[in-house]
Amino acid sequence: MKPLRIGINALYLIPGGVGGTEIYLRNLLKALANLDPHNLYFVFTNRETDESLVPSARNFQQVCQQVRGSNRPARLLWEQIQLPLRASSLQLDCMLNPGFTAPFLNSCPNVTVFHDLQHKRHPEYFRWFDRPAWDLFLWLAVQRSHTLLADSEATRSDLVHFYKVPANRIRVVSLGVEEEFFSIAERRGAVEPYLLCASTLHPHKNIERLVSVFARFRETYPDFQLILAGLKGFRSAAIEALIASLGLQSHVRVTGWIPRAELYNLFQHATAAVYPSTFEGFGLPVIEAMAAGVPLACSDIEPLRSITAGTAVRFAPDSEEEMLAALLRIVTDQSLVPAARARAAQFTWRQCAEDTLAALRTAATGVDLSIGPKGPKGCMLVGACRP
Repeated sequence: MKPLRIGINALYLIPGGVGGTEIYLRNLLKALANLDPHNLYFVFTNRETDESLVPSARNFQQVCQQVRGSNRPARLLWEQIQLPLRASSLQLDCMLNPGFTAPFLNSCPNVTVFHDLQHKRHPEYFRWFDRPAWDLFLWLAVQRSHTLLADSEATRSDLVHFYKVPANRIRVVSLGVEEEFFSIAERRGAVEPYLLCASTLHPHKNIERLVSVFARFRETYPDFQLILAGLKGFRSAAIEALIASLGLQSHVRVTGWIPRAELYNLFQHATAAVYPSTFEGFGLPVIEAMAAGVPLACSDIEPLRSITAGTAVRFAPDSEEEMLAALLRIVTDQSLVPAARARAAQFTWRQCAEDTLAALRTAATGVDLSIGPKGPKGCMLVGACRP
């Protein structure tokens, strides 16, 4: 079979600046390189992204574009005008757009990933000047994509609800967890007295409520710290002001973005992990904690409910009482850890790559080459029946 010529639109990527979607893209590319030596991949990158993003496999090629991802208006304009021209010159068979937006005038079929529809589900979390771009360019991506990939059934349902997308145009492709997290579990010994929240500091992450609850938690465990590890976001000033007002400056550490090696170390030594988000498209830190053998408390929302499948202590994200009770439990109760590790092992980047490649082949050839739903039990794929 003649190799497919597959484009990958990585123009959105700002290294260290886009949170979980960067982790997704790096691991997906690595898994595709390990899985598929046959097809040809052309990875379109911006000026901020170096060669470390693109696998060194012979069938992968970096195509540098003279635009900065951090200049969003310029990037979106380049994506709509210059990228289709480059795709046409390379005679691409299809293009994967892993960051929500897609070139409207592309000459080849688009396969576009929607990690969530937060701008529709919770528009109050967006700054007024960001909303118009999200509304326009995501609508264009929906209209001009052959296939939409959703991280979870929750996002698939939102695509159907808000954009009236036929179900046969959507595939649910679960994300994976890095093998390093399972190695962390093997190395965990004596832990240190801190709770880890690996999360950006965006409004929907519910960090202010967590900080308030942590102040009460310290009445029982005064020696504990709370470590907030992730991008600061535009709500960080309000969060840091709250920390100061509660007198927690010495007890709450805000790291900002950190390299993966530092995050691995934080998971290795944490007593427990907490993820209090009010809205998620998937929730990578949740399965990372599960794989690392760290007792976990998280919000009782979809898709976290399906991902954890009874292996985490869950709480209503708007209830300080439930959150506090969950935190007090996980610092002494490790009973769910073995089941959580087993559950996390069902989420692999190889499976993510296989399902993504199947969607790309279908878009390029018009033939559905997938062999049916294979996602983790409880994370329904299109056409699958929830057990």
